[in-house]
Amino acid sequence: MLICTYVQIVTRDESENPEYSKRLLRGHQLIENGIEPKQLSQNKYEIPSQSKDLNYIVTSYANSWNCTCPDYQYRHVTCKHIHAVVLWQKLSKKLEEDHKEKSVFATSLKPGIACKFCGSSKIIKYGKANNKQVYFCKSCARKFVPNEGFEGMKYDPRVVTTTLDLYFKDVSLRKIADHLKQCYSLDIDHSTVYRWITKYTDIIGAYVVTLEPELGDIWHTDEMKIKIGGEWRWLWNVMDERTRFHLVSIVTQGREIQDARKAFKKSKEVGNKKPRLMVTDGLASYKKAFNAEFYDHHQSCKHIADVALQESLNNVLERMHGSIREREKIMRGIKVDDTPIIPMNQIYYNFVRPHMGLDGKTPAEAAGVGIEGENKWRELIDKSTKQSIR
Repeated sequence: MLICTYVQIVTRDESENPEYSKRLLRGHQLIENGIEPKQLSQNKYEIPSQSKDLNYIVTSYANSWNCTCPDYQYRHVTCKHIHAVVLWQKLSKKLEEDHKEKSVFATSLKPGIACKFCGSSKIIKYGKANNKQVYFCKSCARKFVPNEGFEGMKYDPRVVTTTLDLYFKDVSLRKIADHLKQCYSLDIDHSTVYRWITKYTDIIGAYVVTLEPELGDIWHTDEMKIKIGGEWRWLWNVMDERTRFHLVSIVTQGREIQDARKAFKKSKEVGNKKPRLMVTDGLASYKKAFNAEFYDHHQSCKHIADVALQESLNNVLERMHGSIREREKIMRGIKVDDTPIIPMNQIYYNFVRPHMGLDGKTPAEAAGVGIEGENKWRELIDKSTKQSIR
């Protein structure tokens, strides 16, 4: 006759017993050796004996357990079979959670295109306008161009925004593709990841230029040498001192007066004003470029060409340059002139990446044009899409 008593799986007295550790190890070894408990009911399991041609029954009740093996029946301890079942339960639960997580990411949206006015799926193609497909809704008799955000995308938006975030945290395209495959069972080629980056650089870029950041009165300009397509170029950056907002990031072939003017002119357009002070290093091109773009008889904007003053933001600009250098290294060089890396890196810096010097805010938040929500990439894409169809 079986003794129908139950023991708790971990009692203080038992866990301090050296024999407990031995049984725990043996139980885990059962699972490692490929012995898998068979679930007979919600709280009953069958597990084979290692020494005899028979099976033992392990039963759970609340946090207590019972086993039909001799070790449990005679000693009333947590036997290796109970330990094996407990471990198997934990592993099964973990596998189930991982499967659910993968399913969330692997879910194919494919909802089809719906009318953006009434939501009906009763639509037909109706020619093109500006190289974009136009649709006609049979339900409300209206024509529309679908949003360019996530509609029609094969994968969940979180997959797309995860790839963007990883890329601008200096993970290579191939490693991103491998990450999606290993963690979420998604077979996405690295070239697809690059197309997503290119696509959303254009979409988000068209939106952020419409924003009007509230900037300070002191701006800093610096240039760095960068190799693109095997040839050396110059990357010009303009940043607001108060908000750390990155106004300009443009590439030129040289660093002559006309090149510096391009950076200054673009900064006026983005900032929608002139700064009180423009601080640069001692590069000769800056003086004449400044006079051409900022000088007025009231001297409302002054140019300070001083290396010592420039150093107040030098660390910030150098970190930005270092990020681009790191991207160069990962990509084994920036290969094309129209690369999305530079404009999207500027977007990442301004709208996504929090800054310790701003108490954890992004420069965009400090400038009053921040993006709300935890997934800032998705919010940016959603806002950009709405902007593009007005």
